[in-house]
Amino acid sequence: MRQVITVSESLHIQAGKLVLMARLKAEERLRGGLAFLLMDVSLRLFAVVPLLFLWRGIFASGSASDLGLTLEQLLSYTLLSAILREQLLVQTPASEWLYQGLFLSLYQRPMGVFTQIVALTVGGWMPNLLLCSLPMALVGPLFGIRTLPVNSLFALSLLLSITVGFAIDLMFACLLIRMQRMSWIVTSIRRAVMTFFSGSLIPFAAFPWGIGDWMQYSPFGALAGAPLAIAVGSSQSKVLILSQLLWCIVLWPSLFHVFKHTRNQMMSYGG
Repeated sequence: MRQVITVSESLHIQAGKLVLMARLKAEERLRGGLAFLLMDVSLRLFAVVPLLFLWRGIFASGSASDLGLTLEQLLSYTLLSAILREQLLVQTPASEWLYQGLFLSLYQRPMGVFTQIVALTVGGWMPNLLLCSLPMALVGPLFGIRTLPVNSLFALSLLLSITVGFAIDLMFACLLIRMQRMSWIVTSIRRAVMTFFSGSLIPFAAFPWGIGDWMQYSPFGALAGAPLAIAVGSSQSKVLILSQLLWCIVLWPSLFHVFKHTRNQMMSYGG
């Protein structure tokens, strides 16, 4: 007798498969051992600690009158940027898999390509979230740095930021497909643009001539600048969230359209 699977059962099965994929990816990240994770923690500390001292030095010298943020807000902004680095600047394995020839293997599974990429990326976040980000969040208050957001809208903003981040990262993957042999150039441009224009390194409030007032509403500003500004108490939280929501609505349909017309040019460099 033929067994009939209901819609809810089908969704449950698909969700179970995605959870399994995420768990396998998390276990893969742990195969390098604790030394690999400690290296990542060290790199984050080397990046964030000098910046924290820099902000303290600027305020101590009395040169921070035009920054638009208090010292407490800047320290919290900087530390949260390091804690949530992978979530604020989403980087999926799509670009790397295109070069290695692994991207085409996603078509051999009975699931959507983008769905698999999201599940694998989120699974890869888990080890660093638990063994790096969480300890940094707990240690921060011991040094007088607030790591809890002051605005409850931060959670929604972070979710929208991640959603926009996936769309932008996959857009760059489509650009890699188009440019094929120029992957190094595209990757370098992506890294520079994402770091500077996202507000992950320097808050938009600290940009001169009011440039940050415009950059915070760009698609890159929706990544890190918006949720971090909301976390430290931005007065424009609702406007920033509306901007993020708008970019979600614009970018995802655009991504589906671009990928549909780009995937036929995909080359499997890995053989």
